[in-house]
Amino acid sequence: VAGKRGFDALTDGGRAEGATERRPAARWAMVIDLRKCVNDRGCTDCIAACDRAHNVPHFDERAHDVKWIWREPFEKAFADHGSPYTEDAFKGKSLPVLCNHCDNPPCVRVCPVKATWKRDDGIVMMDYHRCIGCRYCMAACPYGARSFNWLDPRPRVKELNPDFPTRTKGVVEMCNFCEERLAKGRAPACVEACGERALVFGNLHDPGSEVRRLLRTRHAIRRKPELGTGPNVYYLV
Repeated sequence: VAGKRGFDALTDGGRAEGATERRPAARWAMVIDLRKCVNDRGCTDCIAACDRAHNVPHFDERAHDVKWIWREPFEKAFADHGSPYTEDAFKGKSLPVLCNHCDNPPCVRVCPVKATWKRDDGIVMMDYHRCIGCRYCMAACPYGARSFNWLDPRPRVKELNPDFPTRTKGVVEMCNFCEERLAKGRAPACVEACGERALVFGNLHDPGSEVRRLLRTRHAIRRKPELGTGPNVYYLV
Protein backbone atom coordinates (compact mmCIF):
# COMPACT_ATOMS: atom_id res chain seq x y z
CA VAL A 1 0.00 0.00 0.00
CA ALA A 2 1.32 3.42 -0.92
CA GLY A 3 0.02 6.74 0.34
CA LYS A 4 -3.62 6.65 1.45
CA ARG A 5 -4.73 3.57 -0.48
CA GLY A 6 -7.13 1.13 1.13
CA PHE A 7 -5.45 -1.00 3.76
CA ASP A 8 -7.18 -4.20 2.63
CA ALA A 9 -4.48 -4.68 0.00
CA LEU A 10 -1.96 -5.22 2.78
CA THR A 11 -3.66 -8.31 4.06
CA ASP A 12 -5.47 -10.07 1.24
CA GLY A 13 -3.68 -9.13 -1.96
CA GLY A 14 -7.04 -8.42 -3.60
CA ARG A 15 -8.58 -11.84 -2.93
CA ALA A 16 -12.33 -12.13 -3.25
CA GLU A 17 -14.42 -11.47 -0.17
CA GLY A 18 -15.28 -14.65 1.67
CA ALA A 19 -12.34 -16.63 0.28
CA THR A 20 -11.24 -19.40 2.62
CA GLU A 21 -7.82 -20.16 1.13
CA ARG A 22 -5.28 -20.71 3.89
CA ARG A 23 -2.28 -18.39 3.64
CA PRO A 24 0.90 -17.97 5.69
CA ALA A 25 1.08 -15.39 8.45
CA ALA A 26 1.95 -11.87 7.38
CA ARG A 27 5.56 -10.69 7.23
CA TRP A 28 5.61 -6.92 7.04
CA ALA A 29 8.13 -4.93 5.02
CA MET A 30 8.61 -1.43 3.65
CA VAL A 31 9.78 -0.44 0.19
CA ILE A 32 11.10 3.09 -0.43
CA ASP A 33 11.35 4.30 -4.03
CA LEU A 34 14.37 6.59 -4.16
CA ARG A 35 13.38 7.94 -7.57
CA LYS A 36 10.26 9.40 -5.97
CA CYS A 37 11.56 10.15 -2.49
CA VAL A 38 15.02 11.59 -2.96
CA ASN A 39 14.56 15.19 -4.06
CA ASP A 40 16.18 18.58 -3.63
CA ARG A 41 13.49 20.03 -1.37
CA GLY A 42 14.33 17.61 1.44
CA CYS A 43 10.75 16.63 2.24
CA THR A 44 10.17 15.60 5.86
CA ASP A 45 6.44 14.84 5.74
CA CYS A 46 7.00 11.22 6.76
CA ILE A 47 9.08 12.28 9.76
CA ALA A 48 6.53 14.85 10.93
CA ALA A 49 3.69 12.32 10.65
CA CYS A 50 5.62 9.71 12.62
CA ASP A 51 6.57 12.20 15.33
CA ARG A 52 2.94 13.26 15.76
CA ALA A 53 1.63 9.70 15.84
CA HIS A 54 4.16 8.47 18.39
CA ASN A 55 4.81 11.47 20.63
CA VAL A 56 8.44 11.68 19.57
CA PRO A 57 10.14 14.45 21.58
CA HIS A 58 12.17 17.27 20.06
CA PHE A 59 15.36 18.37 21.82
CA ASP A 60 17.56 21.31 20.89
CA GLU A 61 20.72 19.38 21.76
CA ARG A 62 21.69 16.84 19.09
CA ALA A 63 23.11 14.53 21.77
CA HIS A 64 19.58 14.10 23.13
CA ASP A 65 17.95 13.41 19.76
CA VAL A 66 15.19 10.82 19.70
CA LYS A 67 14.35 9.57 16.24
CA TRP A 68 12.05 6.92 14.82
CA ILE A 69 12.45 7.84 11.16
CA TRP A 70 14.97 10.39 9.94
CA ARG A 71 16.96 11.37 6.86
CA GLU A 72 20.58 10.55 6.07
CA PRO A 73 22.75 11.24 3.01
CA PHE A 74 22.82 8.29 0.61
CA GLU A 75 26.58 7.93 0.95
CA LYS A 76 26.25 7.60 4.73
CA ALA A 77 23.27 5.25 4.72
CA PHE A 78 24.94 3.07 2.10
CA ALA A 79 28.60 3.70 2.88
CA ASP A 80 29.52 0.13 1.99
CA HIS A 81 27.37 -0.18 -1.12
CA GLY A 82 29.30 -1.92 -3.88
CA SER A 83 28.10 0.00 -6.94
CA PRO A 84 29.80 3.37 -7.55
CA TYR A 85 27.33 4.09 -10.35
CA THR A 86 24.37 3.83 -8.00
CA GLU A 87 26.14 6.18 -5.59
CA ASP A 88 26.71 8.65 -8.44
CA ALA A 89 22.95 8.82 -9.02
CA PHE A 90 22.07 9.65 -5.41
CA LYS A 91 25.21 11.18 -3.92
CA GLY A 92 24.53 14.30 -1.87
CA LYS A 93 20.83 13.54 -1.54
CA SER A 94 19.11 12.32 1.59
CA LEU A 95 16.72 9.45 2.14
CA PRO A 96 14.56 8.21 5.03
CA VAL A 97 16.01 5.58 7.35
CA LEU A 98 14.34 3.72 10.21
CA CYS A 99 14.41 0.46 12.12
CA ASN A 100 14.78 -2.37 9.59
CA HIS A 101 12.74 -4.89 11.63
CA CYS A 102 15.35 -7.48 10.80
CA ASP A 103 14.80 -11.20 10.34
CA ASN A 104 17.69 -11.77 12.76
CA PRO A 105 17.66 -8.66 14.98
CA PRO A 106 20.83 -8.37 17.09
CA CYS A 107 19.02 -6.00 19.46
CA VAL A 108 16.69 -8.82 20.53
CA ARG A 109 19.56 -11.22 21.21
CA VAL A 110 21.42 -8.89 23.55
CA CYS A 111 18.57 -7.53 25.70
CA PRO A 112 19.07 -9.06 29.18
CA VAL A 113 15.47 -8.50 30.31
CA LYS A 114 13.56 -9.31 27.09
CA ALA A 115 12.33 -5.73 26.81
CA THR A 116 12.68 -6.02 23.05
CA TRP A 117 11.35 -8.97 21.11
CA LYS A 118 10.28 -10.03 17.62
CA ARG A 119 6.68 -10.83 16.76
CA ASP A 120 5.62 -13.63 14.44
CA ASP A 121 4.83 -11.05 11.74
CA GLY A 122 8.40 -9.74 11.86
CA ILE A 123 7.84 -6.51 13.78
CA VAL A 124 10.46 -5.82 16.45
CA MET A 125 8.81 -4.45 19.58
CA MET A 126 9.79 -2.57 22.74
CA ASP A 127 8.32 -2.87 26.24
CA TYR A 128 9.07 0.54 27.75
CA HIS A 129 8.13 -0.61 31.24
CA ARG A 130 10.52 -3.56 31.14
CA CYS A 131 13.47 -1.62 29.67
CA ILE A 132 16.23 -1.01 32.24
CA GLY A 133 18.17 1.46 30.09
CA CYS A 134 21.31 -0.66 29.70
CA ARG A 135 21.54 0.36 26.00
CA TYR A 136 22.95 -3.01 24.93
CA CYS A 137 20.41 -2.98 22.10
CA MET A 138 21.70 0.37 20.89
CA ALA A 139 25.26 -0.93 20.80
CA ALA A 140 24.15 -4.05 18.93
CA CYS A 141 22.08 -2.28 16.25
CA PRO A 142 24.27 -1.68 13.17
CA TYR A 143 21.82 0.90 11.81
CA GLY A 144 21.69 3.37 14.70
CA ALA A 145 17.93 2.91 14.75
CA ARG A 146 17.43 3.14 18.53
CA SER A 147 17.36 6.23 20.72
CA PHE A 148 17.84 6.66 24.45
CA ASN A 149 15.89 9.12 26.56
CA TRP A 150 18.62 10.90 28.50
CA LEU A 151 16.05 13.43 29.71
CA ASP A 152 12.33 13.27 30.42
CA PRO A 153 10.87 13.35 26.89
CA ARG A 154 7.30 14.28 27.81
CA PRO A 155 7.78 18.08 28.11
CA ARG A 156 9.40 18.03 24.65
CA VAL A 157 6.43 16.52 22.79
CA LYS A 158 5.06 19.28 20.55
CA GLU A 159 1.55 17.92 20.10
CA LEU A 160 0.44 15.12 22.40
CA ASN A 161 -1.31 12.15 20.82
CA PRO A 162 -3.44 10.67 23.63
CA ASP A 163 -3.78 7.38 21.73
CA PHE A 164 -0.09 6.50 22.03
CA PRO A 165 1.90 6.15 25.26
CA THR A 166 4.62 8.62 26.18
CA ARG A 167 7.97 7.36 27.44
CA THR A 168 10.06 8.21 30.48
CA LYS A 169 13.65 9.16 31.11
CA GLY A 170 16.05 6.23 30.96
CA VAL A 171 14.40 4.01 28.33
CA VAL A 172 15.13 3.16 24.71
CA GLU A 173 12.66 3.63 21.85
CA MET A 174 12.50 2.98 18.12
CA CYS A 175 10.16 2.63 15.13
CA ASN A 176 7.50 -0.04 15.60
CA PHE A 177 6.23 -0.16 11.97
CA CYS A 178 3.09 1.52 13.37
CA GLU A 179 1.87 -1.78 14.82
CA GLU A 180 -0.88 0.08 16.69
CA ARG A 181 -2.22 1.37 13.37
CA LEU A 182 -1.93 -2.01 11.66
CA ALA A 183 -4.11 -3.47 14.41
CA LYS A 184 -6.83 -1.00 13.36
CA GLY A 185 -6.47 -1.71 9.65
CA ARG A 186 -4.49 1.45 8.91
CA ALA A 187 -1.23 1.93 7.04
CA PRO A 188 1.83 3.34 8.84
CA ALA A 189 1.73 7.09 9.44
CA CYS A 190 4.77 7.75 7.25
CA VAL A 191 3.21 5.86 4.34
CA GLU A 192 -0.07 7.77 4.57
CA ALA A 193 1.77 11.10 4.76
CA CYS A 194 3.93 10.63 1.67
CA GLY A 195 2.44 12.75 -1.10
CA GLU A 196 4.88 11.30 -3.63
CA ARG A 197 3.75 7.73 -2.88
CA ALA A 198 7.40 6.83 -2.40
CA LEU A 199 6.82 4.67 0.68
CA VAL A 200 5.04 1.35 0.20
CA PHE A 201 4.15 -1.07 2.99
CA GLY A 202 2.85 -4.60 2.75
CA ASN A 203 3.05 -8.32 3.33
CA LEU A 204 6.10 -10.10 1.90
CA HIS A 205 4.32 -13.45 2.25
CA ASP A 206 1.53 -12.34 -0.10
CA PRO A 207 2.57 -12.77 -3.77
CA GLY A 208 -0.16 -10.31 -4.76
CA SER A 209 0.98 -7.49 -2.49
CA GLU A 210 2.38 -4.25 -3.85
CA VAL A 211 5.71 -4.76 -2.07
CA ARG A 212 6.16 -8.14 -3.77
CA ARG A 213 5.29 -6.65 -7.15
CA LEU A 214 7.84 -3.87 -6.72
CA LEU A 215 10.55 -6.24 -5.56
CA ARG A 216 9.88 -8.46 -8.58
CA THR A 217 10.05 -5.65 -11.11
CA ARG A 218 12.59 -3.18 -9.69
CA HIS A 219 16.14 -3.43 -8.40
CA ALA A 220 16.25 -3.04 -4.62
CA ILE A 221 19.10 -2.62 -2.16
CA ARG A 222 19.15 -2.99 1.63
CA ARG A 223 21.39 -1.54 4.30
CA LYS A 224 24.29 -3.79 5.35
CA PRO A 225 22.76 -7.11 4.28
CA GLU A 226 26.19 -8.71 4.56
CA LEU A 227 25.82 -8.65 8.36
CA GLY A 228 23.16 -11.36 8.14
CA THR A 229 20.52 -9.31 9.94
CA GLY A 230 17.96 -9.66 7.14
CA PRO A 231 16.65 -6.07 6.99
CA ASN A 232 13.03 -5.66 5.89
CA VAL A 233 13.29 -2.11 4.55
CA TYR A 234 14.10 -2.11 0.83
CA TYR A 235 15.24 0.83 -1.30
CA LEU A 236 14.39 0.91 -5.01
CA VAL A 237 17.15 2.49 -7.12
